[in-house]
Amino acid sequence: KWRIVLPDNGRQWKDWKQVSTFYSRNKIQTTKYTWLTFLPQNLLGQFHRLGYLYFFFLVILNWFPQVEVFHREITMLPLVVVLLASMIKDAIEDYRKYQYDKIINFTKTKVYDK
Repeated sequence: KWRIVLPDNGRQWKDWKQVSTFYSRNKIQTTKYTWLTFLPQNLLGQFHRLGYLYFFFLVILNWFPQVEVFHREITMLPLVVVLLASMIKDAIEDYRKYQYDKIINFTKTKVYDK
């Protein structure tokens, strides 16, 4: 497919609406998450690491009275702290990407017509 660029030089294009709906917008989006997908995607991404799965296994194992070594809350604390720190870091990075994308997408450009 070829992309058609229609310069805005005062001439009216009769097929402009039809052509503009056929092609996608020239919008940059480098963010990973949305408000709805942040929590599930972030947790899924973090639990792909073996260390998080190990600590999660220890937390689950500690809920059984026969195997319980520490209090249940104390066992969950390291995992929760590390998960929250990683989530906050990822949220800040993604928000900065969103702000940068917004700046880039609203930058005015010049199109030269022969």
